[in-house]
Amino acid sequence: MGFGRPAGNCIGVFLYIGMTDIELKTLKDNLWHSADMLRAGAHLAANKYGQPILGLIFLRYADVLFKQHKDEIDEEYNRYKGSRMEREYKDVAVEKCGFYLPECAYFDYINDAPDDANKALLVKRAMEAIERENPRMEGVLPKEVYGQLVPEEEPELLSRIVRVFKDIPEDISIDLFGQIYEYFLGNFALAEGQGGGAFYTPASVIQYMVEVLQPATGDKKFLDPACGSGGMFVQAARYMHRHNASSQDMMRFRCYGIEKEPDTVKLGKMNLLLNNIRGEITEANSFYSDPYDAFGRFDYVMANPPFNVDEVVLEKVLEDRRFSTYGVPRNKTKSAKKQSDKKETVPNANYLWIGLFATALNETGKAALVMANSASDAGGSELEIRKRMVEDGIISQMVTLPSNMFSTVTLPATLWFFNKQRPNRDEILFIDARNIFTQVDRAHRKFSDEQIKNLGIITRLYEGDSDSFWALVEEYKAEGKQDQVDWLLERWPDGKYQDVIGLCKVAKLDGEDGIRDQDYSLNAGRYVGVVIEDDGMTEQEFADTMRGLQSDFTQLNSEALALQAEIEQNLKDLFGEG
Repeated sequence: MGFGRPAGNCIGVFLYIGMTDIELKTLKDNLWHSADMLRAGAHLAANKYGQPILGLIFLRYADVLFKQHKDEIDEEYNRYKGSRMEREYKDVAVEKCGFYLPECAYFDYINDAPDDANKALLVKRAMEAIERENPRMEGVLPKEVYGQLVPEEEPELLSRIVRVFKDIPEDISIDLFGQIYEYFLGNFALAEGQGGGAFYTPASVIQYMVEVLQPATGDKKFLDPACGSGGMFVQAARYMHRHNASSQDMMRFRCYGIEKEPDTVKLGKMNLLLNNIRGEITEANSFYSDPYDAFGRFDYVMANPPFNVDEVVLEKVLEDRRFSTYGVPRNKTKSAKKQSDKKETVPNANYLWIGLFATALNETGKAALVMANSASDAGGSELEIRKRMVEDGIISQMVTLPSNMFSTVTLPATLWFFNKQRPNRDEILFIDARNIFTQVDRAHRKFSDEQIKNLGIITRLYEGDSDSFWALVEEYKAEGKQDQVDWLLERWPDGKYQDVIGLCKVAKLDGEDGIRDQDYSLNAGRYVGVVIEDDGMTEQEFADTMRGLQSDFTQLNSEALALQAEIEQNLKDLFGEG
C-alpha cells in the first residue's frame, strides 16, 4: 500500500501482552458507543454511519503509529542536523515509520480544538494531508462527511466522538487497530442488515474457509474478485501469523481484490492498511473487467460474491475464457430474458462466479467460495457446467452452512472448495454443518473457535493428517475442554477419517448413490444422511406411546371444540343474539 511500518519490522503480530482479551473487548464496546452517538445526533442516512467512524479509527491509527516512532525519528534527524548529511524530516519519518504525519493530522491537535463546527474542517484537512503525504491513499479517506457531524442543534457532536477515540491507549499494539476496524465493520454490517452484508462476510465463516485452505506464505498470490471490505485477506493473513509466518514471508504474500462499489473500495483499502497487508484493490466489475489477468495465475481464490445476479450481458462474457472454460449459463430459449431494446443476459450469474474461481487457479491452486444453496442442484445449462467441473476433479469439498449466518440471506448457504493438486479426483468430501453453530442473537449465528477447529479437522483427517487430530485432542485436554475431546473421539476414535452419518461423507463419482447416480448434485444432504436417534424403546413400547399420544390429542381436540362453542354462546349472550 505504500503506507505502513518500516521494512524489517515484524508485520501483523495480532497479540498484545499488555491488553487481555477482556480489556480489548471492553475497549471495542466503549468505542462502539461512538456509533450510538452518531445515530442519535448526526444528519446521516443509516447506511452512512460507517464512513466517518472508520475514518476516525484510521486517523487515530496513523497518530498512534507515528507517535510510537517519533523518538526514533527525532533522534535520527537531529544526529545529522546542520551537517552535510542532513536529511528532510519527512524522509527520515518515511524510513523509520513508513509515512510522515503532518502536525495538522495529529489527533491531539484536532481533539484540543474548540468544540464547534470548525472541527469538521480540521478533520477534513487532516485527511487531505495524509493523502498528500501518501499518494497511494489518494481518494480513499472520508473527508466531506464530517460536516454532517456538526449539526446546528449539537455542533459539539463531532468533538464528543473524537474524544471517544482519544481513549485508545497510545501504547496499544498497533496491530490491534486491525481487530478494532474489523469489529466495527462487523457491527455496521449487522446494524445495516441487508445493505451492510454486501460488504462484509462474518469473520467466523471466513476463518473456517481459511482453516480448510491452509494458505501458505511465500511468493503467493491471493485473489478475491468480489472483495468487499477485504475480510478474506485479513483472515488469511491472521491464519499465517498464527502458524508462525515470518515477516519476510508475509512481505512476499500479495493480495489482489476487485470491488465495484467505490465506497466499499475505500473500506477495503483502509482495512488492508490497518492490518499491514500488502496488496491492492481495484474498482471494477469482475464480469466485465480482468484487471489482474486472472486466468491460471493465482495460488488462492476466496470470495463471497453476490448471489443470483441476473443482469450480466451474455455477449460480454461468452468468449471470455475465465467463464467459457467450463461453460456460460444460457437461457433455455434464445428469446428468454431478451427484449427488442435490450441485449440478452445470463439467466443467473452464480456459475459465472464459480467458473471464475476455478479458472483463476494456477496448477497448484486452491479456492473457497460462498454460494447460494440453489447452485448445488441447479439444472439446465448450469447442470452441464457442474458436470464438467465434477468430471474434471477440481471440486474437493462441499459444505452446507447453518441458516442465519449472514446479514444478507437467512437460508443456508454452501461453501465450495477447489483444489487443483489433490490426489483423489474421483471423489468429493461432503460436510453438512447445518446443526453446528453458536447463536449470537435471535437472528444471527456464528461458528465458535472450537466449532471452526472441529469442522476443519474433518478435512485434515480426510487428507490423512492424523497428527493434527491428536494435537487438537491434546490442546483441548490442556484447556480442560473435555466436551470437545469427547466430540472428536466419539466420531473418530482411531484418529482416522471415517464417514459420520449426518455430518460428513466421502462420495465417489461412481457406484450406488454416487455423484453420477445423484445426477451430479453437490448438495451435502443427499450424501451424509440423517441421524436417527436411538430412544431405547421396543417396537411395542413405541406403539403404546403413540396410542397414548393419540388418546391425549383426541381429548384435547374435544375440549377445544367445547370451549369454542362456549365462547360463541357467550358472545351471542353479550350482544343479545341468543
